[in-house]
Amino acid sequence: MTKIPDVSRAAVLREFGQPLTIEEVPVPSHLEPGSLLVKTSACSICGTDVHLAGGNLALKVDLPVIIGHEMTGRIVARGADSDRDSIGQELKIGDRILWTHTSCGSCYYCTVARQPTLCDNRRAYMYETMAKYPYLLGGFSEYGYVMPQSGRIKVPDTVGDDLASLCSCAFRSVMNAMNNLGTIEAHDYVVIQGVGPLGLLATAVAVARGARKVIAIGSPQARLELAGELGAQTLLSIEGTTHEERLEQVQSLTDGRGADIVLEFTGHPAAFSEGLDLVRKGGRYCVVGQLGDHETPIKPSTLVKKNINVIGSFSGDARSYWQALEFAAKYESQIPLSKILSNRYALDDVNTAMARMKSFEEIKPVIEFK
Repeated sequence: MTKIPDVSRAAVLREFGQPLTIEEVPVPSHLEPGSLLVKTSACSICGTDVHLAGGNLALKVDLPVIIGHEMTGRIVARGADSDRDSIGQELKIGDRILWTHTSCGSCYYCTVARQPTLCDNRRAYMYETMAKYPYLLGGFSEYGYVMPQSGRIKVPDTVGDDLASLCSCAFRSVMNAMNNLGTIEAHDYVVIQGVGPLGLLATAVAVARGARKVIAIGSPQARLELAGELGAQTLLSIEGTTHEERLEQVQSLTDGRGADIVLEFTGHPAAFSEGLDLVRKGGRYCVVGQLGDHETPIKPSTLVKKNINVIGSFSGDARSYWQALEFAAKYESQIPLSKILSNRYALDDVNTAMARMKSFEEIKPVIEFK
């Protein structure tokens, strides 16, 4: 067995808006019961990483932090009582896993509401400081610490490290959204707002679940075309078109009614009001991408007059991670999910990868660890 080092090289954010620095961060000398130490294999970059590094998230961040939260890796050490994953599979040294943000299991949201993603005592990777134990709470690091209250899911042998890392945030958020949304029927017209990683993954899932027609709206054109490869039958660009033109196109495709289901993955506040117009009377609108603190005007009467069911969906629990991995294992040979993953980078090149993600030169770059 490879000796576990005393320090882990990691990409650290010390000041919002400044480049990440590669630093040596302590590896915990002891593991709590229920915890794991993992050697990171891959960590894909999320748009949230870019927004957090720029100081543009409406969430508390305890600097300095290790950036990255879409990580996968192999277990190299275990605390006591950590021999099973969250669905009961045996875990041993060398197994690959994904791990979730924590939930306490004893607050109102964990027990009565059964919504652990809303846990009052939730702890999230990438948001907590690396300056104190257990230090390794971010993905852009050679080693990672899995907290005792974190769910952990064994990665199927057929799913590669890069695709597994995609399942760790982007894909689990999509699966959680689908769980909150409910059934997609064979007669449903589905509109996907946004063709970033989440929108592309949602396109694939909506198609696999049997939607009558999937309409993808977004830009740039290359991403729209990838949505087509993932199964979207109609592609509508936001470049050079107006809201009214897009609304007219969706209505013409849906017998004048509007979409039965609209899912928002853009992160742009203005997309919310457009989504309210795109969904039919009595339809469902699931909002996932709105994590910033910007505002947008809406007419509340639209929700009432159209009897719209608006659903917010945040993050995902262990079930969602497992569903993402199972989907990847089942459909990878049928749906080109790996095309969502773009270039691979070494840890030392993380700032280049982050800059390219910010400028939309990448869809989903991956930091790989040897």
